[in-house]
Amino acid sequence: MGERNLGKNFIENKVVTFGCRLNTYESEVIKNNLDQSGMDNSIVFNTCAVTNEASRQARQAIRKARRDNPDARIIVTGCGAQIETETYAKMPEIDLLLGNDEKMHAKSYRGFDFGISQEERVKVNDIMSVKETAGHLIQGMSGHTRAFVQVQNGCDHRCTFCIIPFGRGVSRSVPAGDVVNQIKTLVGNGYKEVVLTGVDITSYGTDLPGKPPLGNLVQRILKMVPDLPRLRISSIDSVEADIELMDALSDLRIMPSLHLSLQHGDNMILKRMKRRHLRDDAIKFCEDARKIRPDIVLGADIIAGFPTETDEMFANSLKLIDECQLVNLHVFPFSARQGTPAAKMPQVSGVIAKQRAGLLRQKGKAALEQHLLNEMGQTRYILVEKNNKGRTEHFTPVTLDKDYQAGHIIKAQIIGKNNLELLATKYLGTNG
Repeated sequence: MGERNLGKNFIENKVVTFGCRLNTYESEVIKNNLDQSGMDNSIVFNTCAVTNEASRQARQAIRKARRDNPDARIIVTGCGAQIETETYAKMPEIDLLLGNDEKMHAKSYRGFDFGISQEERVKVNDIMSVKETAGHLIQGMSGHTRAFVQVQNGCDHRCTFCIIPFGRGVSRSVPAGDVVNQIKTLVGNGYKEVVLTGVDITSYGTDLPGKPPLGNLVQRILKMVPDLPRLRISSIDSVEADIELMDALSDLRIMPSLHLSLQHGDNMILKRMKRRHLRDDAIKFCEDARKIRPDIVLGADIIAGFPTETDEMFANSLKLIDECQLVNLHVFPFSARQGTPAAKMPQVSGVIAKQRAGLLRQKGKAALEQHLLNEMGQTRYILVEKNNKGRTEHFTPVTLDKDYQAGHIIKAQIIGKNNLELLATKYLGTNG
C-alpha cells in the first residue's frame, strides 16, 4: 500500500453497517474502539455475507468510498471479511481487514498506519476457536430510538443453505448480569425500547453454567429493570422456544411481535435444509403464542426456490402464510453460497425462484394490508423514531399527525392507512 497524505480531505471516523441488528450493535462498539485507539480519518465497513448480493453491495460501497475519500483509512470487517478473507484481501482499496472477533477489541486498531505489509493488514483469526462473547457496554445507538443489545453470538446448527456459522463461530452467550447492566445503562440514558439480538438467540445459555434458557434471561430482565417500558425479541427459532419464554409473552412489557426463522412450508424441503422443525411444529407454535398473547403479530423468513423445490412444495410455503397467520414476511429467492451443502444440490432456475419469491411477497403484502385494516380505530402506543414517524407495539410503521420528540412513546388512535403504513392522530398523551 502506498502512503497517503492525511492532511488532505480529512474526515471524521465513520462506520458503515450492512446486514443484521447484531452488526448494528457491534458497529457502536467499533465506534468506541476507534475512539479508544486514537484512530482518525477512517471509514469502517461492517459487512454482511448472508447472500451473494450482500457481499456485492459491500464491495461496491468500499470501492466508491475509496474514490470519494482517497486519503482516508478504509477498514473492512464483519462476516464478509471473516468468510471471504481472500477476496477482500485482494482489494487495493482496503487498508486493514479485521475478523469478527478482532473488530470487537480496541487493540486491533492501535498502531496501524498506511504502508504496512500485506500480511500485517489482514487480521482475521479462526472464528471457531472463539469460545466466549463478552458484554460490551455502550451508552446508546446513534441514529436509533430503540437500542439493540447483544445476548448471544454464533450458531451450532448447520442449515444447508447458511454460511453464517463460518463467519460467527460457535454459539456463545453473554452472561445475564452483563446484559442486565447494559440495559440499565440504556434505560438510564433515556431509551424506552430495547431489542434483544444475536445470531441464534433461542440457543442462549447452552454454554453457560446451569444452561439458563432465553426465557430465563427475559424474565430476569423484566424483574431487574422495572423502568424499561418495552422489551422486544428479535428473530427466533420457534422450535427452540422454551417454557419460560412462552410464559414471558403474557407480560405486556414484551412487545406483541415475533419474527420466526421458518424458511419453508414443506417437510421434505425442511429436511433438506436441515431445519429442526416440520410445518406442523411451526403451526402449533403460532397457535400456542396466540393463546398466550391473542394480539401478537407474527412474521417469518421464507426462502423461495430452494434446490429440488417443486411447484407442490412451493405451494406448501404459500399455504403456511395462512395457516400461521403470518403478517410480516422476509422473502429471499434462494442464493447458493459457495461452501454450503445446498450449493451442491440440484438447483432451481433463478427465474423460477424469483417468480416464486414474487408470489410469496404478493401474498405477504395482502396479509399486511389486512392487518392494517384491522388496526383501524385502535389505540396504540407508538415509539416515535423521527419527526412524524414511529412504530406501534406490533412494529407496524405509523405516520403521526405532526412532529413529536424522537424516543418518546405517544398514545394515539389509528384513523387510516397510506400504502403499507398506518395513520394516527388524536394525540392522547405520552407514556414516557
